[in-house]
Amino acid sequence: MPEPTFEPRTTAAASNTTPHTHAHTAVPTIVVVGHGMVGQRFLESLAERGLTPAAGAARVVVLCEEPRPAYDRVRLTSYFDGRSPEDLSLVEPDFMARHGIELYVGDPATAVDRAGRTVTARSGAMFPYDTLVLATGSYPFVPPVPGKDARGCFVYRTIEDLLAIEEYAKGAATGAVVGGGLLGLEAAGALKGLGLATHVVEFAPRLMPVQVDEGGGAALLRTIQDMGLSVHTGVGTQEVTAGGDGAVTGMSLSDGSSLAVDLVVFSAGVRPRDQLARECGLAVGERGGIVVDEECRTSDPAVFAIGECALTADGRVYGLVAPGYDMARTAAEVIAGGRSAFTGADLSTKLKLLGVDVASFGDAHGAAEGSLDVVYSDARAGVYKKLVIGPDGTLLGGVLVGDADQYGTLRPLTGTVLPVAPEQLVLPAGSGGGPVSLGPGALPDEAVICSCHNVTKGAICEHTTLPEVKKCTKAGTGCGSCLKVIGQLMPPPEDAGLCGCFPYSRSELYEIVRTLEVTSFAGLLDSHGREEARGGDGCEVCKPTVGSVIASLAPTVGASSYVLDGEQAALQDTNDHFLANLQRNGSYSIVPRIPGGEITPEKLIVIGEVARDFGLYTKITGGQRIDLFGARVDQLPLIWTRLVDAGFESGHAYGKSLRTVKSCVGQTWCRYGVQDSVKMAIDLELRYRGLRSPHKLKSAVSGCARECAEARGKDFGIIATAQGWNLYVGGNGGATPRHADLLAQDLSDAELVRLIDRFLMFYIRTADRLERTSAWLERIDGGLDHVRDVVVHDSLGLCEELERLMADHVAGYRDEWAETINDPDRLRRFVTFVNAPDAPDPSVRFIPERDQIKPDLELLAGPVLAVRTLEGTAS
Repeated sequence: MPEPTFEPRTTAAASNTTPHTHAHTAVPTIVVVGHGMVGQRFLESLAERGLTPAAGAARVVVLCEEPRPAYDRVRLTSYFDGRSPEDLSLVEPDFMARHGIELYVGDPATAVDRAGRTVTARSGAMFPYDTLVLATGSYPFVPPVPGKDARGCFVYRTIEDLLAIEEYAKGAATGAVVGGGLLGLEAAGALKGLGLATHVVEFAPRLMPVQVDEGGGAALLRTIQDMGLSVHTGVGTQEVTAGGDGAVTGMSLSDGSSLAVDLVVFSAGVRPRDQLARECGLAVGERGGIVVDEECRTSDPAVFAIGECALTADGRVYGLVAPGYDMARTAAEVIAGGRSAFTGADLSTKLKLLGVDVASFGDAHGAAEGSLDVVYSDARAGVYKKLVIGPDGTLLGGVLVGDADQYGTLRPLTGTVLPVAPEQLVLPAGSGGGPVSLGPGALPDEAVICSCHNVTKGAICEHTTLPEVKKCTKAGTGCGSCLKVIGQLMPPPEDAGLCGCFPYSRSELYEIVRTLEVTSFAGLLDSHGREEARGGDGCEVCKPTVGSVIASLAPTVGASSYVLDGEQAALQDTNDHFLANLQRNGSYSIVPRIPGGEITPEKLIVIGEVARDFGLYTKITGGQRIDLFGARVDQLPLIWTRLVDAGFESGHAYGKSLRTVKSCVGQTWCRYGVQDSVKMAIDLELRYRGLRSPHKLKSAVSGCARECAEARGKDFGIIATAQGWNLYVGGNGGATPRHADLLAQDLSDAELVRLIDRFLMFYIRTADRLERTSAWLERIDGGLDHVRDVVVHDSLGLCEELERLMADHVAGYRDEWAETINDPDRLRRFVTFVNAPDAPDPSVRFIPERDQIKPDLELLAGPVLAVRTLEGTAS
């Protein structure tokens, strides 16, 4: 029999089966059956109301089936991103001891005697109760198909499920997920992350049929297919086939097709876990769920039910965490002697599935009579936005796929008349009349910002920092979709932190990585992130920024210099993911490095042959290189192989790194040239190639003062003099051109290279994210004079270190194209469809123009979808 303890008991300790009845105590006993997210929220609600043993008000006993305390099931898939089960825990280490709560893990309730008011656990222990709270949750629904119990079939519900899938996947090549809803797509992402070719089978005609409409499902489908997953909608699973050893070998579908798979994950929905209630005679719904009233009481006034196991007063079983939290608060308040009611909940949801933002809120399907849809769809970009508007202009709901930035503002405005025309909220930049971003300032104080914990804007604005908001209101500690809006409601932080995840600037993070030799984003976030961000996944600001910092310091700190290795791959911007530039029709462009613009006839012929053989569009760039457009992702390694064999390497046109070093022909050919500008340009480009930086870097070398290479429009430009070289820094072209400033003059070759080494490393060390050298030079205290003092006169004593860092980069450089084509594991990334690696993307098409090709713009545009005004006319 497990003795009461204030700390979680191990499975072994809880498995003692000696029967024992725990005696009644002088205070009421509350027994909680189930310790998931809702169960833990109930315990916290009891503690907030002083209804705990530590307060002398009650004895609280918790029977937990799983071998660990409550954990974040919403973020379950983050386990495959490196978070441990301990990282997912929702229970503070001293919570149970602090409040005197008895938690028995691995010892679920097996019987309830309502007449005797006792609960019997699997261990045989018997606990008397005055109040019983059932928080038993739900169980995964597995379709009753032949073969569902074959070895290699799993469900996706608990950490133990994930551990079993992870282990079995080591011997599998192809997996399938039955179910294309929220959890099904998360499971598919997990299988893909484990290296399996992955299928998704969904009986409904679209993915996520509950949350998104047909248009949103189409956008989501396109984006997920582009990631290499195979999606089968409108079909069901007829049978799971197995071999002689009992292991899964395939699936038969209702359309007559079959899939060869080694592993199957069932994620076809959940059912209320109400068996315990049925067996003790509590009322349950016809289709399941423990019947409760508005106070969350069951048909027995001494028994409450909360969360996914409850059939609520509005006739629903809620499968989201936010309604479960509301029920937990309601039950705790009623048990404490207060008044509260649960009459329904907001079903709005926002999440990131396989990297795709998906959100729905309110009447997302436009079921209300007289409602109108305002729709924007860009099939190529995978963006779909729909607002449902009532006849009087009231926002009723919406669906957002691919771009859900406005979710946090739009959801609280549901039920109100929008302050701007609805079409202005969905149209992209550059469209007439749009776009408009409302921002949280447009929300009334009573608007609910955090639906998980029912926290209003007014309550949030009573606090000044995000940690304070989380601690005092719990807003932002649920699904996390409200964090962006909460951040916008906070006053500007006193610190100059990079983002909501780090209290340090980019330059400070650079110093931390360099000094402590940090080699991973997760390690940096856990050790130096804001407290509330530790153990998390970071954001779209800090991930590429830290990825760039680690890449620029890789040889020095001992990290991999290949940006797609391990964790680094998830940190990269879009173009870096495939080491090529993504173009508007989904194809890629390839730019081989041509140092200084110098190229032999033989290499020119190779480029021409590659362009001809792969049908690529060719264009000479402003940086004296040749750009090859129109390659499919699966063609990239084949093209690189041809180019690398001919002596080419990556031109890094896709990265925030050195692009080119232009040159004129210099004194070798030009009668005005005074120095060999071509040789200097080649030497510099080969020295700084692959150098990751806060923004792209461009350079040029002119052989005389006539400046034919336009060196003063570059981040660092060199102009020849009769005595040597003049070095200019901080120039750029583009929308806000700036002439570079003279840093030093009449330098020898060695002096020039040394000063450029120092300048570049000082810029990389101190610049902000996405800050060009021109903006950096104008922002940094002291401007050009300070930079000159540091890199020329060594005023800070940094020069030796800056030179060493550059030497590490030069010594550690490896061509990313060659590294890829020589590694079979790395090559697996470069396919359009994982299950059909040789199949081309049917949406990437071209038409002829001027003896070359161009994207098929009609195919790119897709179907025309009208944006209807409130009067219902097309606009």
